[in-house]
Amino acid sequence: MTKAIMIQGTGSNVGKSMIVAGLIRACVRRGLTVRPFKPQNMSNNAAVTEDGGEIGRAQALQARAAGVAPHTDMNPVLLKPQTATAAQVIVQGQLVGQQQAAAFGRDKKSLMPAVLESFERSARGCDLIIVEGAGSPAETNLRHGDIANMGFATAAHVPVILMGDIDRGGVIAQLVGTQAVLNPEDRAMVRGFAVNKFRGDRSLFDAGRDDIAQRTGWPSLGVIPWFDAAHRLPAEDVLDLPARAQSGGSGCVIAVPHLPRISNFDDLDPLAAEPGVDLRIIPPGTPLPGDTDLVLLAGSKATIPDLAAFRAEGWDVDLAAHVRRGGRVLGLCGGYQMLGQTIADPDGIEGAPGTVRGLGYLEVDTVMAPLKHLSLKSGMHPASGTSITGYEIHIGETTGPDTKRPWLEFDGRPAGAARADGLVQGCYLHGLFNADAFRAAYLAGLGVRSDLAFEAGVDSTLDALAQHLEEYFDVDQLLALSSRVKV
Repeated sequence: MTKAIMIQGTGSNVGKSMIVAGLIRACVRRGLTVRPFKPQNMSNNAAVTEDGGEIGRAQALQARAAGVAPHTDMNPVLLKPQTATAAQVIVQGQLVGQQQAAAFGRDKKSLMPAVLESFERSARGCDLIIVEGAGSPAETNLRHGDIANMGFATAAHVPVILMGDIDRGGVIAQLVGTQAVLNPEDRAMVRGFAVNKFRGDRSLFDAGRDDIAQRTGWPSLGVIPWFDAAHRLPAEDVLDLPARAQSGGSGCVIAVPHLPRISNFDDLDPLAAEPGVDLRIIPPGTPLPGDTDLVLLAGSKATIPDLAAFRAEGWDVDLAAHVRRGGRVLGLCGGYQMLGQTIADPDGIEGAPGTVRGLGYLEVDTVMAPLKHLSLKSGMHPASGTSITGYEIHIGETTGPDTKRPWLEFDGRPAGAARADGLVQGCYLHGLFNADAFRAAYLAGLGVRSDLAFEAGVDSTLDALAQHLEEYFDVDQLLALSSRVKV
């Protein structure tokens, strides 16, 4: 018999994704088979699944916490913002089109059958499915047709635990206020609450916790202290990037321009974890540092608009100076496309049809096309003889003379491109730096000695998070409050 419980938050970025990952690992350590589920996600950090689709990066981490391979059913609706008001819509792993926010708001209810279908499949063969909400159920203007929070909970008959964030202040009002604005049917779905990100002496909040319980009638499942190792887990939300702007390492300076539509920035996490690397996320309005050893252009959800933003910031001038000094440049996915001679978009996928001039550091050209490339990859870095694994998720085909100087190899086929002097390189592979041996070899070329076991560190952090929750969150009560799946 499969049971389910849902974690919703009083707002975005209250720590739902991390808490769900930790609860999943805690339940797995108790001998349960567990699956993650998020009905609707909005993120430009995506993962490719073995069944040939894409889901939010957070659900891939949660699948890892559960000890299973990521599957498209774990996140049946994924929105990938391209502009301030429009996003790609991914349903059960596949791109179905682009929609304006207003149109999606009108049409989202039509996606509920796909959401429930994926939920039912996800629930098969496991003991527990832990569902993560999105944003907040207190956004009453979004309640009609909702598939992400209470709309899903009521349709699938899944009880809810509401999570507040004390770090941002006003947590009593967050939780009590959420109850006040919920309609009676939604209010009845909430079976308890918890408070996340507490710093200091927890006993000082005992009266506040009790006040929330008295005002709402909900039991408290815990006041969870700040988890210091959270930065060791992949971040999903671009809101987390400023907090990671300085990696804490020292030595080799790697500068990453923070472009408006930056995507798959978890590529940076292994570099940020390196003690010998000073990873700097460069915000708009700030020049690229003159002491930079490597400029890394990360992925982008909209390459052409982000290239325009790069030039508007004057970073193209800074990059030219960096290259003249003999500095190294690496472009990943959208960043790779920017380094070429031209980017053509004949079908107007990213805006008006046309061709724009690239940064010109690689002799390659890119043509955007409607077909999205989604694939898991494994191969090697011939120069060092090290193995690599990762995934590709992009639109566009890149060709040109510098692809004849590939620096990666997949299944015996060349991949990526490099300038003749080897100082400028690009490729489509995400997850490149997760491979410890490759990362060590690459950083050695920048004068950095690495002995970091990054992937093992992610798993040990998940174990530490699970132990943290066992201590400060009532996992027994969570299991008791979960209900049998009725879909």
